[in-house]
Amino acid sequence: MRGDDEVIALLNEQLTSELTAINQYFLHSKMQANWGFTKLADKTRAESIEEMNHAEILTDRILFLEALPNYQKLLPLRIGQDLREQFHSDLSIEVEVVERLRPGIQMCRDKGDATSAKLLETILKEEEDHIDYLETQIELMDKMGDQLYMAQLVDQPPTVG
Repeated sequence: MRGDDEVIALLNEQLTSELTAINQYFLHSKMQANWGFTKLADKTRAESIEEMNHAEILTDRILFLEALPNYQKLLPLRIGQDLREQFHSDLSIEVEVVERLRPGIQMCRDKGDATSAKLLETILKEEEDHIDYLETQIELMDKMGDQLYMAQLVDQPPTVG
């Protein structure tokens, strides 16, 4: 079933964002683990894997629409040098995605592609959840101060005895 060219272009744009986010979140996760924030690193790694799932769903849909997914294009990675920068960098990706998805979902409906619209709605919900998480972390840093916030993230060795 050949899909609409505009819908396919939108799906490929979204795929590009997902592929970029996979790499950015993965590197942020590794940096966080290196800094000793292993629980946060695990959460960030899980976000990277969630983006990988989104990329897989988009790839399957693009192929179903008899088009070629574009894996050759990535956006520039925005690598934060500290946790605050990482949260802001990740938030900017998510906000851009949501700003693309909302009108994109309507465009899919207007083109008669309810399946792509529904797929994008699922992704939108997960991206909005990630925005909420990131905004909460930034608010906590603002209220607590960066040092106290980070102190709460440090894994303590188990007590002996």
